[in-house]
Amino acid sequence: MADVMKRFETIISSALKEAMSDVYITGGHPMVSRKNGIIQFHTASSWAHKDVDALVRALLNRRQLADLRERKSVDYAISIGGARLRTNVFTTERGMSLAIRILPGQIPTIEALNLHPSLHEISKMSSGLVLFCGATGSGKTTTIASVINDINNSRKAHIVMLENPIEYRFFSRQSFIQQRELGSQMSSFEQGLLDVLRENPDVIVVGELREPKTMQLTLNAAESGHLVIATMHASSPEEAIYRLCSAAPLEAQNEIRFQLAETLNWIIVQQLVYIERAGYRVPLLTILKATLAVKNIIRENKLNQMNSVMQIGKNEGMFTSDRYMKDYLDTLISFIPYSQAFHPSTMEETEDINYQSPLTEDLMGDILPNKPLYRQEPQPVLVKSGYSDEGVDRVLSIDDDSPLMDLRIKPKK
Repeated sequence: MADVMKRFETIISSALKEAMSDVYITGGHPMVSRKNGIIQFHTASSWAHKDVDALVRALLNRRQLADLRERKSVDYAISIGGARLRTNVFTTERGMSLAIRILPGQIPTIEALNLHPSLHEISKMSSGLVLFCGATGSGKTTTIASVINDINNSRKAHIVMLENPIEYRFFSRQSFIQQRELGSQMSSFEQGLLDVLRENPDVIVVGELREPKTMQLTLNAAESGHLVIATMHASSPEEAIYRLCSAAPLEAQNEIRFQLAETLNWIIVQQLVYIERAGYRVPLLTILKATLAVKNIIRENKLNQMNSVMQIGKNEGMFTSDRYMKDYLDTLISFIPYSQAFHPSTMEETEDINYQSPLTEDLMGDILPNKPLYRQEPQPVLVKSGYSDEGVDRVLSIDDDSPLMDLRIKPKK
């Protein structure tokens, strides 16, 4: 097992040097990586099935292995070689497979990610909703991490992050940061949002808005005076607004529109585009700001007018993706390369801070009796009958489904 881990660490170290974003490992197949969005095969590096099994055992803890057996897949994040790895382990026809997203050990700054400097404005917000949207793998999590670190370095705040899994590990600087992971520290995003309102936060980060109840609780949190930063899968600001409003029952959608209009600050849609003169991908943003005109469009449900408002909203700092490319990316003299933004963490940031309290570990097994989950045949109960002049023990079988009349002891004929 030690040899397998050493080999894995070597692969991750090499991936960092080569600026790879993803690594894929499965049994009986060459290793695969992704760089600048392009898949590459590594025919010289192939894993045997038993080696992949040994790697999975070495990487997962007991709870994660139990989840893997039950669901046939598991998400988790781990720090190795100064990098943060967001990993999905899943079963295929080849056996165990790992899809590994490589994240920087140190959280990049907004500038290091080649993002527009206006994103610094988010750190000054005291309340409201900021939505980061885009497809899976578009870099939303890294952008949010840079914004949260901007808050952490610039003002005193209590930040509670609800994640699945915890991808970047934060260390309190000016702000006090607490991170909760779905499964190990909270049972659901819904429960996490119910809890967080009693934890006196200033900033709340919600890993993903999918379920209608989670969306509603997120709006409630923003409405109650907190700065809420959340992610959603949407390809445009209009789609994000439509999804939020249509998640509610038809009779409640008008109320949701008014609530969203009152709480919304920004919607940012992100994608990664390859810049020829840079030689790598950089974020391309669409930025919608909740001006008075935008709020009225949301209230009146006239989303078809949103693009027109964005086109004329240049002075308010709004960007369509085309304008962002033309007015910002095309004007940059140079870009900060991936290798500079994504570098290993320091000794302080590689400390193991994970602690599972015994008060929350496998409690149900200690409290509840070990009752079988299936129906068993009723066990006979020995009773002394007062109706027998012989004074002998009778055997009475009591079935849960038996009517009480059937339990009478019939007199001897």
